[in-house]
Amino acid sequence: MMEKIFIHRILTLFPNAIARKLLLMLIFILIFWVIYLASKDHTELLFSLENHITLNQGNIFKKSSHSEAPLCPAVSPKETELRIKDIMEKLDQQIPPRPFTHVNTTTSATHSTATILNPQDTYCRGDQLDILLEVRDHLGRRKQYGGDFLRARMSSPALMAGASGKVTDFSNGTYLVSFTLFWEGQVSLSLLLIHPSEGVSALWRARNQGCDKIIFIGLFANRTSNVFTECGLTLNTNAELCQYMDDRDHEAFYCVRPQHMPCEALTHMTTRTRNISYLSKEEWSLFHRSNIGVEMMKNFTPVEVVPCDKSENIKKNCQIGMKTPFPSGYTLKKMWITAFCKQIKFNETKNINDCLERKLIYLMGDSTLRQWIYYLQKAVKTLKYFDHHGAGIFKTHVLLDVERHILIQWKKHGHPFVTKKLFSVKDENYIPREIDRVAGDKNTAIVITLGQHFRPFPINIFIRRAINIQKAIERLFLRSPETKVILKTENTREIHQNAEMFSDFHGYIQNLIIRDIFVDLNVGIIDAWDMKIAYCTNNAHPPDYVIQNQIGMFLNYIC
Repeated sequence: MMEKIFIHRILTLFPNAIARKLLLMLIFILIFWVIYLASKDHTELLFSLENHITLNQGNIFKKSSHSEAPLCPAVSPKETELRIKDIMEKLDQQIPPRPFTHVNTTTSATHSTATILNPQDTYCRGDQLDILLEVRDHLGRRKQYGGDFLRARMSSPALMAGASGKVTDFSNGTYLVSFTLFWEGQVSLSLLLIHPSEGVSALWRARNQGCDKIIFIGLFANRTSNVFTECGLTLNTNAELCQYMDDRDHEAFYCVRPQHMPCEALTHMTTRTRNISYLSKEEWSLFHRSNIGVEMMKNFTPVEVVPCDKSENIKKNCQIGMKTPFPSGYTLKKMWITAFCKQIKFNETKNINDCLERKLIYLMGDSTLRQWIYYLQKAVKTLKYFDHHGAGIFKTHVLLDVERHILIQWKKHGHPFVTKKLFSVKDENYIPREIDRVAGDKNTAIVITLGQHFRPFPINIFIRRAINIQKAIERLFLRSPETKVILKTENTREIHQNAEMFSDFHGYIQNLIIRDIFVDLNVGIIDAWDMKIAYCTNNAHPPDYVIQNQIGMFLNYIC
């Protein structure tokens, strides 16, 4: 009765028939809209949108409503998924399956032959020397396919000089190995067979079979009670899980939830290697130390390089956005000399201070970038270490020069981070989120390195993170195009390490991915991979003279 009186009073306000019809239509539309908003599905949609907007501001801990985490991290938006799929397909084509029955059918360094093309008594500095490699197996039979993981290097120990060589795979059992003769004198040539193609194929298959080679152990603290539980990028368990999600970038991490503790009680993390392998016993024979890094050019005599009075191309000063060739430079008397740009030498503290004055520098990545903090603290006495509190070597490191308004900060990247040492996760963040927090300006620089801790995990995890970092850099350049971003490529590391998880082959593939994803961005590249081969330092953490030259390249980019 009341509704009829209400509608009648409204209609008396609109005597015109057309106006009444329009009013009735509006009322019915309003009624249907209210019903629609009240529906369950739309409420869930609104909640989902609100949740997404909130997560754009930072990470949020959420307890999983499921007893089991998915076998792979959460599905990302269609565009990102398509990019990951496209990159994976290209890599699968580049690294096809190779049948392996016996070590005798694999590439043999001894039986393969290397021949200098167009040999000369002497060569001119700046010339290119080419070598044709034909690979054979241990029975002396010519191989019909490529895919071997090779490393070429030239050196003059007396001059403390070295450079990488470039290897071109023709996919038919032949390779072209090219050396640019950067300096004068006696030059020795080397070509190492790191892994035969059959080993490469086995490593690629094993890598992408599972995330369970590394065990993550999380520490939950609640007043006087500390509990350790298993964590990981994926967990196959029926236990109740804590789910730590970045919904925008679709990064996921899980921990088994301790009884009577909230998920927010997670404070620290450590890792252990699980006794699991996806390689067969026969395949493991390819990765014995004696079969890794075998010289293929043992009988080569050094070549003689002379000046020849060749005119050199005038190079531009090093700057952000330059394309870096391979090799990108060489070492001479332990100093790194770029092949594509003109360097300024920062040998004195005053020069470094002048360059760094009023700079905000954010180092984001693994411990190979933390080495920069340690070196700068020793080399530049005016930079003082600021105790950021926290414990252990993986806490945030900060150097300050208050008088010159210099801040240099190193912060580790987010999961996965592989170490037996206990580290805090309370200020844990993925690199894209850290980039989002930087306002940026002409005096701000960001250095990123990524890779070592991703090697034991399926490659799609690395690809996703790299794409998310690329998107964060694009957002940064929209709000601050003057901010300088530099990528330090991955380091080579010790050959004797567990090859299934840490082989340099994994790092090589990741470097290819980084270059592909960031090809169109206006960033600087410090090719640490190239530098490490030139210096012939195979440890993941190189000596100070290598770090000095990495930092020298960085200073050239920002000053």
